[in-house]
Amino acid sequence: MKIAVFPGSFDPVTLGHMNIIERASRLFDKVIVCTVSNGEKKSPMFTPERRLALLEASVAEFSNVEAAAWSGLLTDFARDCGAVALIRGTRCGSNFDEEYAMAQIYRSLCLQLDMVVIPAEPTLAHISSTMVREMIKYDQPLEKYMPLPAAELVKGWQKNG
Repeated sequence: MKIAVFPGSFDPVTLGHMNIIERASRLFDKVIVCTVSNGEKKSPMFTPERRLALLEASVAEFSNVEAAAWSGLLTDFARDCGAVALIRGTRCGSNFDEEYAMAQIYRSLCLQLDMVVIPAEPTLAHISSTMVREMIKYDQPLEKYMPLPAAELVKGWQKNG
């Protein structure tokens, strides 16, 4: 069984992420979408538990995709899952350069891991989690930017404080 891990902060999950997940689900027998802490993002909007809930609701439609959360070294998680690849999405060329450097680091830590980079669909390349957080902050419609199950969860959380 070919297993891939798609890591990210997913703060929150976007339609761009979902496009990468859907495409990766056709390439691998199993895809584990894993929300991980990103040390560069100092103030996430959602707790790890809520990010996981958003992912679980969003990937429920895929029979070979599951959501997980991890706070340790990503290569340890991938190794424990038996993954052969890490999935990364890119929105522009500079993203690719960053991902290439990270691929070398991941590979040095875990020789079994290859990096598969999936470029964003042009119609979704403008959507970022940062932009979606702004939409949430200013109570804007989310359905054009987030999967509907995640958007509904966010709206429920906003109503309930």
